[in-house]
Amino acid sequence: MSNDEVLVIEDDEDILQLLTFNLESAGYEVSSAMDGYEGLVEARRRQPGLIILDIMLPSMDGFEICKELKRKQETASIPVIMLTARGEEVDRIVGLELGADDYVIKPFSPRELLLRVKAIMKRIQPGDAQRSKWQKDGLSVDLDAHRVEVDDEEVPLTATEFKLLAELLKRQGRVQTRDQLLNTVWGYEFEGYARTVDTHVRRLRQKLGPYASYVETVRGVGYRFKE
Repeated sequence: MSNDEVLVIEDDEDILQLLTFNLESAGYEVSSAMDGYEGLVEARRRQPGLIILDIMLPSMDGFEICKELKRKQETASIPVIMLTARGEEVDRIVGLELGADDYVIKPFSPRELLLRVKAIMKRIQPGDAQRSKWQKDGLSVDLDAHRVEVDDEEVPLTATEFKLLAELLKRQGRVQTRDQLLNTVWGYEFEGYARTVDTHVRRLRQKLGPYASYVETVRGVGYRFKE
């Protein structure tokens, strides 16, 4: 996997050229596909550092591509930003529930999109800090190795899910608001994206299984990791 490579799956040639220009200007290697099935094949073959994925695509839509990527161990950890003209809340929630890390609505600001790409890329870079492990009952988290085990079975988390868990663990017992989590995990603060946090917390709890209750909801405030 190349962490500096971004795969863009987009069937609008003008948007594809705009994305390619801006990403390459920011120092990323860019590959592309204009067909859904072709994009899935390229994602599996190249295993890029990040995928920018349109929803309305020929042969296979973005929701199905995201679902297939998250179903396979070798591609499950690749971050996905969904880029689409479909801005209804239900579409955003479906995309996030399927495993997308972020959701950008057309028309979009290239500068904002690059901010989100950089924030996600930063999450998946290996840390240089001393190895730090946390374990309680059957839940084990290795922050340096980006590894989570539930009852001795490794659980594949996306880069965003792991970052969310890590941030909650670092401040164990202390409440973090949704805005704070947006800033520390996603790297930005935008009005209306609090639902993104809720969706990722729900997905994280599902993967933690019997230890889901360790991530507590503080009604009207945010979330904390149980002491």
